[in-house]
Amino acid sequence: MHATAPIAADDSLVVAGRRYRSRLLTGTGKFRDFDETRRATDAAGAEIVTVAIRRTNLGQDPNAPNLLDVLPPDRFTLLPNTAGCYTADDAVRTCRLARELLDGHKLVKLEVLGDQRTLYPDVVQTLAAAERLVADGFDVMVYTSDDPILARRLEEIGCVAVMPLAAPIGSGLGVQNKYNLLEIVENAKVPIIVDAGVGTASDASIAMELGCDGVLMNTAIAGAKDPVLMAHAMKLAVEAGRAAFRAGRIPRKRFASASSPVDGMIG
Repeated sequence: MHATAPIAADDSLVVAGRRYRSRLLTGTGKFRDFDETRRATDAAGAEIVTVAIRRTNLGQDPNAPNLLDVLPPDRFTLLPNTAGCYTADDAVRTCRLARELLDGHKLVKLEVLGDQRTLYPDVVQTLAAAERLVADGFDVMVYTSDDPILARRLEEIGCVAVMPLAAPIGSGLGVQNKYNLLEIVENAKVPIIVDAGVGTASDASIAMELGCDGVLMNTAIAGAKDPVLMAHAMKLAVEAGRAAFRAGRIPRKRFASASSPVDGMIG
């Protein structure tokens, strides 16, 4: 445990100028109750937690349980998201509402959906919303497809992180196109955080081994038979995948490099 501490301390995730130890971002929806949300979040070691402004009580209803009571802003960076928005107008309006509810909070997760069945992003509306939000002073982390050209355009607009899907939201299919993600990662100057499609710990590890800066997930944890245990597994997977990426894997080849069984033997 002590041997790995210096590596972790030297390898922060930086988003909008702020450093984070954890590269696992988690959602707060789909849990049985706020207590399970808290326990899973703690088990994941997450420091950034995303919140669906249109579905979660952050004080809008004083008579209902408030998420901020179990995930206080002094311990966690809240990432309001625009889940359920299908137009740029709705997304921008939702982000402005979040800013009012959270006393000027600027960091938001933008997602503009184009299809109710797959929850695939509408990239045209996403681009339009991103331009408006950046111009309005928001720090935008943006959910998008795994299109490398689009990822570059969103970075050029000024988004502080680009969040391509690994597979459709909630599908649990894992990383479906490693080569697109590699292309995005290799050309990015902002954090690339896989968002959507992770089903189990190995999926998260693969994303990190590709060089992604982090993974955001909700369904994979909240939908597990034991969400708290799965959250712990995801924490370990993200850490292992990041360490493996930094260590540098050996090349893939069909057989060992030695041409003779006696090569390298002493005497």
